[in-house]
Amino acid sequence: MMSYDDFPSLRFEPAADGVLHIVLDAPGLNSVNPQMHRDLADMWPAIDKDDTVRAVLVRGEGKAFSSGGNFDLLDDMINSYPSRVRIMREARDLVMNMVSFSKPVISAVRGPAVGAGLVVAILADISVVGRTAKIIDGHTRLGVAAGDHAAICWPLMAGMAKAKYYLLTCETLLGEEAERIGLVSKCVDDDDVLTEASRIATSLAAGAPTAIRWTKHSLNQWFRVFGPSFETSLGLEFIGFGGPEVREGLAAHREKRAPDFTTPGAITAE
Repeated sequence: MMSYDDFPSLRFEPAADGVLHIVLDAPGLNSVNPQMHRDLADMWPAIDKDDTVRAVLVRGEGKAFSSGGNFDLLDDMINSYPSRVRIMREARDLVMNMVSFSKPVISAVRGPAVGAGLVVAILADISVVGRTAKIIDGHTRLGVAAGDHAAICWPLMAGMAKAKYYLLTCETLLGEEAERIGLVSKCVDDDDVLTEASRIATSLAAGAPTAIRWTKHSLNQWFRVFGPSFETSLGLEFIGFGGPEVREGLAAHREKRAPDFTTPGAITAE
């Protein structure tokens, strides 16, 4: 097995059946700090080269998948241009590295799945979610365009009407509804999520590797076709991180209140 010391924010648990378990384990419901954001983007090519890995299962520690970017990550994007450029590269790599990753990825989602964590959960080849899982794309509530993975896959998987509804309103999408509209693969009782995800991962790890990987590669051509839409959304998102709306959005997030994007003076360019 390869060493994954270059990705210190994540826990890697190899299994004898060829399934590599990757665990998001951090304070704040497995929130994503700058190091984890970098690791989530850069780990996929390294895992692809590990011949002992035949399938990957990603989960969050405890009863949450991930609450998304923490305040350190958001502050970096808002206040530092070099950090914003670096994090934009990571956001692009996270999506495109997952699309290019050859081996099957299964996500086991309980509790909230937001931000960079949501990218991994939704772009997994098979997503198993709990009935009360909370899928939230909160970009517009924060004051930036919905970038990351949304433009490349939500309209294709859930349809344009549902994609626009949830990406514009930032309403919470529960596991059962996410399955109904086709955004996730399978919904089960919360206590059964990890068991079912492990069963699927083990089955895929025991399957014909070339046939499975080439099928995945062919299907992911649909995502590659929407590459220009993804690049547009990513650019507009990160332009927003240099603008005034996100400062009000972040202040509201810190103060646990609704953002005010309408009152004169509530949004400033400072």
